[in-house]
Amino acid sequence: MKYFEDIEIGAVLMTGTHAFSADKIKSFATRFDPQLFHVDEEEAARSHFGALCASGWHTAAVWMRLMIDHRRRESEAARARGEPVAGSGPALGLRELKWLRPVYVGDTIAYKIEIMETRVSASRPGRGLLTVRSTGVNQNGDMVISFVSTSFVERRPQK
Repeated sequence: MKYFEDIEIGAVLMTGTHAFSADKIKSFATRFDPQLFHVDEEEAARSHFGALCASGWHTAAVWMRLMIDHRRRESEAARARGEPVAGSGPALGLRELKWLRPVYVGDTIAYKIEIMETRVSASRPGRGLLTVRSTGVNQNGDMVISFVSTSFVERRPQK
């Protein structure tokens, strides 16, 4: 993770892609969102979705995993170059969460984060606040998920 002072507003980070299979959709939904259109293909076909589709929470959980994996890769690469790595988190929550289109079996979602805003924390002088818009787009270019989140990021230590 970059230090707060090194983060550029407007920067876009591609965090990864994920292909949604029927087995993974059903497995996640059975545990966390067991609505019939997420767990039963025949019921899903009769639903307003017309086919089995992933839970919106599944698409959000995949975003989280890919974001953490991306952050770890970047931190490991920085350490390998001998560069310091800033701490980050916790997040202060999500807002404007939108599931814009269903994610169907076989869809591959590409996730990205765009830096929207940075500001110094008034309550934590060693931290800044980072606001990002995270999105996921399917293989047809259709946005399927979008949300805004704010989290703490470590500021560069004073010398």
